[in-house]
Amino acid sequence: MNARGSHPDVLIIGAPKAGTSALHGALAKHPQIYASPIKEPKYYMCWDAPPPSYSGPGDAHSNREWIWRRAEYKALFQEAPEGALRLESTPFYLYLPGARRRIAEELPDAKLIIIVRDPIDRAYSNWMHLWVDGLEPIPDFVDAWHAEDSRVAAGWAPFWHYRRLGRYGEQLADLFQLVERERVFVLRYWQLVSHPRETLNRVAHFLGLAEDHVTTIPPDNARPFVEPGLRTSMLGRVIRAGAAAGSYVPPQAWRRASKPLLKLLRHGGSTQRPKLAPEQRTALLGDCLDDIALLEKTLGQSFEDWRSDAGRGSFAERTETAQS
Repeated sequence: MNARGSHPDVLIIGAPKAGTSALHGALAKHPQIYASPIKEPKYYMCWDAPPPSYSGPGDAHSNREWIWRRAEYKALFQEAPEGALRLESTPFYLYLPGARRRIAEELPDAKLIIIVRDPIDRAYSNWMHLWVDGLEPIPDFVDAWHAEDSRVAAGWAPFWHYRRLGRYGEQLADLFQLVERERVFVLRYWQLVSHPRETLNRVAHFLGLAEDHVTTIPPDNARPFVEPGLRTSMLGRVIRAGAAAGSYVPPQAWRRASKPLLKLLRHGGSTQRPKLAPEQRTALLGDCLDDIALLEKTLGQSFEDWRSDAGRGSFAERTETAQS
């Protein structure tokens, strides 16, 4: 075991669907980084106890993959070479007050990295992820956004909290009450996607690592979009029922069993995902404005572009723009 202990030195703590997987994948290639073999263990979302009994589609199955036992979490870092920074990435840590407190208490020296993305774009990508996985039962993103309060009240897991996950102002204001600001590095999604070399070097500098060792980020693993309709609705119901039944078998068994269903669901899907119409963004923007203002006050920088009725674009669209 590494003499320095078995805990992370660096955490990517947020936000989901904001490039955390891309950043984790890039940093994992740095020779001075040891990335946990399980990218998203969710350990600090628990308190050495099993995860909550979330009740959304697929939640019970997902809960079985959480690493909540302390010994199992420590084992993730036992193979870290001497001197390497140990990295763990769970993008829900920023969102959950309990996770923020636990990290502050148990990791007083760890450095924290956060990626923020236009909250509506982030939520739309979140909804799209669950929709093309057959788990989201509402085929309209705006309707799903407005269903959030009832879903939270019913005990659905954090990944279903489309609006709340993007309230970075509240989350960061609380985090800065718990940890020193110099231990926190906040970057924007567009910086990572459009200027990966420059952004990765900034992250390396923050971590005290050699620069120019990692200069690109992995490609997006976006699934093809599937249009709403009778076929999609029926297959989604089967997948959601299977996910519920799959909570009683090992997670890998359900993943194998679900592959044919997901392949059938996505058959004929389009890689060109529909964009949100300006009127759709406008209908949701009012729910975000107060938190955008708080974020600007907390970080001392402008996020005026998030107040627009035009989205910033997907990972693929941003990449194409950066390369053109």
